[in-house]
Amino acid sequence: MIVAERKPLDEIQQSLEGCKSVLVAGCGTCVTVCMAGGEKEVGVLASMLRMRAKMDGTELDIREATVQRQCDREYVEQLAELGEECDAILSMGCGVGVNYATEVLKTVRVIPALNTRFYGANVDEGVWSERCGGCGECIVASTEGICPIARCSKSILNGPCGGSQDGTCEVDPEIACVWQLIYDRMDSLGRLDKLEEILAPKDWSKGRDGGPGTTSREDAAAIDRGEASE
Repeated sequence: MIVAERKPLDEIQQSLEGCKSVLVAGCGTCVTVCMAGGEKEVGVLASMLRMRAKMDGTELDIREATVQRQCDREYVEQLAELGEECDAILSMGCGVGVNYATEVLKTVRVIPALNTRFYGANVDEGVWSERCGGCGECIVASTEGICPIARCSKSILNGPCGGSQDGTCEVDPEIACVWQLIYDRMDSLGRLDKLEEILAPKDWSKGRDGGPGTTSREDAAAIDRGEASE
């Protein structure tokens, strides 16, 4: 899931400078799970902004709403109706939500309230850890399900660097060397021979190096048009 965290309140307040009315808009999916931008967090941030405005002696009308997703037009259009009289929508969605809401909502500013961090997993109560870099060509079948792109500080694809010591990363001894994890995983499964395989160079053009990505599904488009599938 996409993991994000709220920006500092001072930064948010500065972004809203000149606004008299703001819709604080939450998202009901990823950022709700990581406790950064769901309905509860919308209420907390809205209250904080109201208190700041009162302390500063400024006028700020703050409204609140949370939609199911900010990366889906039908839900973003709900924000258009709720925020049409506001100077800005303060999005508590991830960066995707902010960008897409900006595309859909032509006449109102969309301001981010969160910093989007990574694609992660919930590894402990209140703790999320990066597990995927969204590279566009998944290679973990060759590394027994462990991603060296996301989990190596240098994204090295052919083994540990010279800075790895005692199974830890040179960047931070609290970070496990991902190639040690890969080796241990292969060893436990009796598949160390896979390390001897020579793999073709990775096609980075399928990720960010190939420009903004787009994926289309003709079957989904056909269903939307009401066409029967064969």
